Amino acid sequence: MSVYDQQATRKPPISQIGAILWLKTNLFSSWINTILTATSLYFLYLMIPPLLDWMFFNASFSFGTINFFGFDIKFSEAMATNTNCGREGACWPYIYEKLYMYTYGFYPRTETWRPNIVFGLTASLFVIIPLVKNYKYKNRVILSMIVFYPIVSYVLISGGFGLLPIVETHQWGGLLLTLVIASVGIIVSFPIGVVLALGRQSKLRVIKLFSTLFIEFVRAVPLITILFMASFVLPLFLEPGNNSIDKLLRALVGIALFQAAYFAEVVRGGLQAIPRGQYEAADAIGLSYFQKNALIVLPQALKISIPNIVGSSISLFKDTTLVLIIGLLDMLAMVGLTTADPYWLGRETEGYVFVTIVMWVMLYSMSRYSRKLELRFNTENTN
Repeated sequence: MSVYDQQATRKPPISQIGAILWLKTNLFSSWINTILTATSLYFLYLMIPPLLDWMFFNASFSFGTINFFGFDIKFSEAMATNTNCGREGACWPYIYEKLYMYTYGFYPRTETWRPNIVFGLTASLFVIIPLVKNYKYKNRVILSMIVFYPIVSYVLISGGFGLLPIVETHQWGGLLLTLVIASVGIIVSFPIGVVLALGRQSKLRVIKLFSTLFIEFVRAVPLITILFMASFVLPLFLEPGNNSIDKLLRALVGIALFQAAYFAEVVRGGLQAIPRGQYEAADAIGLSYFQKNALIVLPQALKISIPNIVGSSISLFKDTTLVLIIGLLDMLAMVGLTTADPYWLGRETEGYVFVTIVMWVMLYSMSRYSRKLELRFNTENTN
């Protein structure tokens, strides 16, 4: 039989395997992996059943009658209280009773339609962008959304401009405040980080020195220190009676500058991964510095950096809980505030579990969305 015939009759590689073979390959491939798998299963056996008992089987779901979008849904005759909920399981009526504070903080109840519209606009962005990907003027549509979405969101939430009643930032809280800090921090810091990354690779010594000093200094300082500086030290340098800069605004500026330094290093790593021939080809066809970076270098660098960019964004999302230190009541801070209610003492566990679940859902969604972006912009041949 010729070599060609042998290659023609060779079986294709196995791309799908059965459950037994998968378990043997991934979990029981050696005696060490077998011991680790057995140990992990034992710890799961110890943890999962009590957790399920606490969260579901022994938990109280006596919400009474709930009005859901105009429809009354009856769960029980009356909503459970802290006394008759018991301590063997979770008391989820506590979460329902304090859900408003977990979501809006002290935002006026008569104005909650404003942040609700912002939540709806945010969700619609993930629907509109895929729909317009084949539209002729998709770049204009996306650019318009990037420009007008923050403006519309700010006007709705904050008010003013003769359009809506003003809601002071000290009334913002809960999930609303968490999303505001995270979204502003990511959106504002990303372009700054790109500029700093380009500046650190610049041939102009002054720009390179400034970018390097800023990045290394900020990355060497903990975020909590920057928040303290923005909230308590910065007012000391202002003139007496001129301390009118909003506390939330100061925190947002500090967070944006802090995250920009990390984004700069992430983007710089992507820039260094671009082959030198790409730069030389751009120079050979006569592209200017801005054209070369905007059309050739940055698109490739950002595509390579997607996993690290999303990872840094997730870290920033989790770091928003640090604003509790400077007196801003985000979603995590609401746990301590709501459980200080005399009617719901001792329900911290339910609060922390609820916040954990909400944060996990949002961060896992970000991770999955980044995976879709990787596959969408993947230009390598995977066949």
